[in-house]
Amino acid sequence: MQTHIDINADVGEGIGNESELMPLISSCNIACGGHAGDVETMKSVSLLAKKHGVKIGAHPSFPDRENFGRHPMDISSIALYISIKKQIKDLIHVLDAEHLHLHHIKPHGALYNLAAVDEKIASVIIEVLKCLMLRVKLYVPYNSVIAKLAIENQIPIIYEAFADRNYNADLTLVSRTEPHAIIHDSNTLFEHVYSMVSNEKVKTITGELVTIKAETFCIHGDNPEAYLLISELSNRLASKSIQIR
Repeated sequence: MQTHIDINADVGEGIGNESELMPLISSCNIACGGHAGDVETMKSVSLLAKKHGVKIGAHPSFPDRENFGRHPMDISSIALYISIKKQIKDLIHVLDAEHLHLHHIKPHGALYNLAAVDEKIASVIIEVLKCLMLRVKLYVPYNSVIAKLAIENQIPIIYEAFADRNYNADLTLVSRTEPHAIIHDSNTLFEHVYSMVSNEKVKTITGELVTIKAETFCIHGDNPEAYLLISELSNRLASKSIQIR
């Protein structure tokens, strides 16, 4: 069983809770202009991450602020490529000015979900990384299309799972339109994560146990209970000799 895990959170999305979350997490995904974020928020959140020793990741999205990047977007591969590339470069420019480095990339929302199952979308993300010649990690779902493409292209990956989201049997996330998509109860969340860490199994929304692998676990920064959930999870994991780092 793993003796340590990474906990990541999406930040710079206008919620304003970064100062609360940073002491509790070990990596963060900074919105870089697609669904949220601008130069000022990227800078302020990056400096908070630096202060707390939190690894910094880019959180590119479909360029769709109106829908917070959570709906599939009718966009050409070329336009999507240009947008993702610009978002990542914008964050890198901010980090360079502060003498910080980019640790990973994690797509946001609908872009993340589609890249898990759609080779066309996944290929766009992979091509951006190849063009930028970034040797950063790519946070990806286990057994996903984008994970397989990244491995084929020698792009280092870290398997990610969601601490505060329920899963379907095919390891896709339960749609946010469904009543039990998001986990709000701290006990349920701990059991959810601990099963994935200790047994590499996730209990799906239909009650099945499905194999899953993950080294980093996301709790969404825009979840109103994020601070309390992460605090409780950290304490419960520590009681099982599992550290967050």
